[in-house]
Amino acid sequence: MPLRTGIRRMATALLWLGLVVTTSQAQSPAAFRNHTLPPEERLDDLLHTLTLEEKISLLGFDAPAVPRLGLPAYNWWNEGLHGVARAGEATVFPQAIGLAATFDDSLMREVSTVISTEARAKYNLATRANRRLQYLGLTFWSPNVNLFRDPRWGRGQETYGEDPFLTARMGVAFVQGLQGNDPHYLKAAACAKHYAVHSGPEADRHRFNAEVDEKDLRETYLYAFRKLVDAGVESVMCAYNRVNDEPCCTSTTLLQRILRDEWHFAGHVVTDCGALQDIYQRHQVMNSPEEVAAAAIKTGVNLDCSNLLQSDVMQALQQGLLTEQDIEAALRPTLRTQLKLGFFDAPEATPYGTLGADDIHTEAHLQLARRVAQESMVLLKNDQNLLPISADRYPSIMVAGTNATSADALLGNYHGMSSQLITFAEGITEAAGPAAVVQYDQGSDYTDTSRFGGLWAASLSDLTIVVLGLTPVLEGEEGDAFLAPHGGDRTDLDIPAAHLAYLKAMRQRHDKPIVAVVTAGSAVNIAALEPYADAIVLAWYPGEQGGRALADVLFGKVSPAGRLPVTFYKTLDALPAYESYAMEGRTYRYFDGEVQYPFGYGLSYTTFAYEKAAALRKSYKPTDTLAVTVTVRNTGASEGDEVVQAYVSYPTGERMPLQELKAFRRVTVEAGQARQVTLSIPVAELQKWNTKKHCWELVKGTYTLTLGSHSRDAKVQYTFKL
Repeated sequence: MPLRTGIRRMATALLWLGLVVTTSQAQSPAAFRNHTLPPEERLDDLLHTLTLEEKISLLGFDAPAVPRLGLPAYNWWNEGLHGVARAGEATVFPQAIGLAATFDDSLMREVSTVISTEARAKYNLATRANRRLQYLGLTFWSPNVNLFRDPRWGRGQETYGEDPFLTARMGVAFVQGLQGNDPHYLKAAACAKHYAVHSGPEADRHRFNAEVDEKDLRETYLYAFRKLVDAGVESVMCAYNRVNDEPCCTSTTLLQRILRDEWHFAGHVVTDCGALQDIYQRHQVMNSPEEVAAAAIKTGVNLDCSNLLQSDVMQALQQGLLTEQDIEAALRPTLRTQLKLGFFDAPEATPYGTLGADDIHTEAHLQLARRVAQESMVLLKNDQNLLPISADRYPSIMVAGTNATSADALLGNYHGMSSQLITFAEGITEAAGPAAVVQYDQGSDYTDTSRFGGLWAASLSDLTIVVLGLTPVLEGEEGDAFLAPHGGDRTDLDIPAAHLAYLKAMRQRHDKPIVAVVTAGSAVNIAALEPYADAIVLAWYPGEQGGRALADVLFGKVSPAGRLPVTFYKTLDALPAYESYAMEGRTYRYFDGEVQYPFGYGLSYTTFAYEKAAALRKSYKPTDTLAVTVTVRNTGASEGDEVVQAYVSYPTGERMPLQELKAFRRVTVEAGQARQVTLSIPVAELQKWNTKKHCWELVKGTYTLTLGSHSRDAKVQYTFKL
């Protein structure tokens, strides 16, 4: 071969090799897509690849696509309070307040595990169809761990009640189930909201200033948030209101000093929707959107549920209020969340990529929804053991009342949709069977107190079940509860006057047994109903299987064991002003007056006795864990669940609560049998905030530990010293 030809061929080969190498390099995935690299290295690569304009565009909840990097659009806003919400077919569990009434955090973990399974399945189906829609993402703005400090707050139904400890336990369980336990990937991302000191008035939430001292702030309003942060919650949502004059979403105290510096929160902070606009338009503590944008970025906001950051950060940058490094620091946590969700990896690289349509609204999920609804229902009255209903004794049943066939009374707010909703009337009819006579009549509406239906039919029936109470249009979020008298809040504890009048008319018409079933997401005036009903069941908003679960309770398939996660006061006049956030005189922890029903209360079809199984030590050190064991004996004739509750009373000290729940456990005990139950309380859980030293401390002295069935029940007591 001639030398010139050889050189030409060699040159051609080298050129081809260079093209291959260049093409190979061009086709190599970017470092941020390489799941074998350390996460922070991947984030560095993505941040350095994005332009300034692209970075700013990703600061809003409705994030646009970045086509040149192959990043699709993503809408961060999703809801999963008690099931995947607002996204079509999904399992609808009982409303959050009903979940709390189960006093069963292991069951809560099962519920949120199902929510995350259905969420992943929906996300997979949507992304395969290139649907990047709101409510089909994996970032859920749940749970709501605000304290239900006052029954007037319409959104209290979204919470786990009035107690910080119960709220924290249920909230942590929700986060654990939703986020999963994979060491590398989140199944879905949970969000603790609304941070902080946020529980009404609902009508003024966009301009309200919640004033609270350091002791109530730490011991009551921040307790659950701290526990969720310690449990690894991925996100925290800052609230609309101000706290002690600082808007929550630009609060140096809340977002920097406490959340980041003290608690070492490593996730992302998202604003409530429109909260940044409120700061200059309604709170009027800043003068311009650019000033707000800069303050939000610098105090720790990472994601905006509006478009203010997307619209005004560039101007803030040009005015010298921000640097590009500030913007990158704000964006990094949200990109890290997306990385942990597997957004930059192939679907098959995550452990959840195969979930699909067969994993949504399954029979197992329906059965879980039914079980949770069963556990949530609270028996408040049962004269002469009317319940459970004997099918032989009461073969003819009248079902009446506005809420007997109401979908709203099942669903609560922030709900999903189900093709298998079972109303109360349907559930009772199904349980009674084809050989029974079951009739239904609406009987009443929400306003007419004089004209009723179904009275004659009820007088001819053996038993009447009247379903009445509230729905989410009478209590709820501002704007959603459009029939509520005060921006979603309530002004009294009453159920609709028409419902009470109907129940009275029913009692006047005949002397047959009447069961009142009450739907609500909060405390209501049960005392007004008691003279006219032989049995009363609080059903909350029990989800899609609520009708079957109620029938299971009424007909004795299960013994009720739900417990009240809020105090039922006799009157609102006994409480401080609604606008006051001081805890004095509020909740079972600080209210010592007479009540309708105490926190933790609920009847059963059986009875339980407690016996001390072992003595406590006389004294404990700060690093110890107090373990108490009792024997719970079922002294009745049927199997049932008991909720063992442990309350601590403190030595004399600065504004000590009357008592506090510090442990609970729900156990099933067969008739005539006994179970030993051990509850553990870390001594560190007994710390109180010292307002002079601005720190937590254990108060020395004598403590009392009380075990019982509710907060005013003392079946077993112990004393010990610290």
